[in-house]
Amino acid sequence: MSNLKRIIWLASYPKSGNTWMRSLLAHYFMPPGKAPDINNLRAFTTGDTRQDFYNAAVGGAYHGQSLEDWAQARYKAVRLIAGSKPNHHFVKTHCQPITMYNVELIPPEVTSGAIYILRNPFDLAPSFARHQTADLDTAIDRMTNPDTVMGTDTGIYDALGSWDDHVRSWTSAAGLPLKVVRYEDLLSKPAKTMRDLLGGFMKVPMDAPKLAKAIKDTSFAAMKKQEEKHGFFEKPKGMTSFFAKGQAGVWRDDLTPAQVGRIREAFLPTLEKWYPEMLKDTAEFADKAS
Repeated sequence: MSNLKRIIWLASYPKSGNTWMRSLLAHYFMPPGKAPDINNLRAFTTGDTRQDFYNAAVGGAYHGQSLEDWAQARYKAVRLIAGSKPNHHFVKTHCQPITMYNVELIPPEVTSGAIYILRNPFDLAPSFARHQTADLDTAIDRMTNPDTVMGTDTGIYDALGSWDDHVRSWTSAAGLPLKVVRYEDLLSKPAKTMRDLLGGFMKVPMDAPKLAKAIKDTSFAAMKKQEEKHGFFEKPKGMTSFFAKGQAGVWRDDLTPAQVGRIREAFLPTLEKWYPEMLKDTAEFADKAS
């Protein structure tokens, strides 16, 4: 396994459209009729929190007691993930590309490139709250906390940090071939957004009918229907429904003016760069709190 630069990271803050992107790519690249449903996406992609890779990394049942334990085990686990397929392959992550305990969480030596799925924090906050089984203010606290992590019962973590730190760390990572895909663009113009990703960034041949079918088969309504019928094993404990609304602009109904103001104040520089079209509306909405 001398050359392990095989991973194309599918990176995002939680509830930003990672599952949708994985499904779209699976339906585009896999043979007709072979694309997995939402509960079998690992037939196409791998995730960096899979227990089996951590077990293999430590030579037994992994059960970490600390972030340092996790970082040390992750060092080998991501290399096993990279070597698990002979060619380039997609791996889901919610981690930032940072160093913890002298371990690079997204090591360049296993990384071929990355697709970063970005969602505006106003719409993300209600969805993240449901994901965390938390109230909105607590969810916003976590989104603004640079030390936020999520973890499994066995001590496998996602080093999230704050939303803006997450965005900055990925979009400014030195030497990383990266394509940023905004969730809102994927909603409003899915065909163009995916053509830019597939043909422009990934340089793969474009098949328009296949792309159209992939978009249709992975619509939010289609994935929500799958969850209602079969459940979704990636859904966190306590979360009622993983696929709730899947729309842009829900913040107007779900957030208070004070909450919108908090998010604006915390993330303004990042919003100015990635969501300038939202600045005016969110400022006017936040002003209602005064």
